[in-house]
Amino acid sequence: MKNVTLLALDTATEACSVALLRGGEKIHLEQLAQREHTKHILPMVDQVLAQAGITLNQVDALAFGRGPGSFTGVRIGAGIAQGLAFGANLPVIPISNLAAMAHAAYVQYQAETVLSAIDARMNEVYFAQWQAQKVRSDFGTFLHWQPVIEEQVCNPQNVLEQLARQEYSGAVLVGTGWAAYPQLAEANLGKTTDITLPSALYMLDLALPQWFAAGQVISPLEIEPIYLRNEVTWKKLPGRE
Repeated sequence: MKNVTLLALDTATEACSVALLRGGEKIHLEQLAQREHTKHILPMVDQVLAQAGITLNQVDALAFGRGPGSFTGVRIGAGIAQGLAFGANLPVIPISNLAAMAHAAYVQYQAETVLSAIDARMNEVYFAQWQAQKVRSDFGTFLHWQPVIEEQVCNPQNVLEQLARQEYSGAVLVGTGWAAYPQLAEANLGKTTDITLPSALYMLDLALPQWFAAGQVISPLEIEPIYLRNEVTWKKLPGRE
């Protein structure tokens, strides 16, 4: 694994981040860059690569935050990832932003049950419940985040209704969604954290097992941003249920 070089980037929320895994070591940069992602993301990529003393052509694969998040942010991340991957002929590894925050909770708090919620505006959140599972392979033991409640966009009341039917004792809360709406903030659903936005740093650990697993990487042509809200709206159209 020390010979693997992975580059990750994320612009799906207010955060803008880049991270590199090389020689078993990680380098990362992140900053808040609301509405200025396009100004910062490529210089941050250049800075991380320069710090490692490599070029993009020496990277094995490119991971990116495929959403959910803001429409503009997700589109920017997908577009930048596609352009970089095409230019350097790299395979691509899409990473869930909600899962990336769950993994941050594991790294920082040893959490194995995580509730992720990003404020989606319009009285909705991007939400999922995750359970950590250790998976052994020929390349080592990796952490897999199994969705107990699948990624979705819904209102706060629907979050509470779904959690009422699930076991989530000892849960850790990540994301901006919990503090954004009073009914969630007051529900005492689990341990609150300062993990409010996703980071490319935690996408590296999620990308690594996908790099080793056959069929888990895609070509730049196959990149698809995940908006969730678009999918829900489409399903509600007459005749599209």
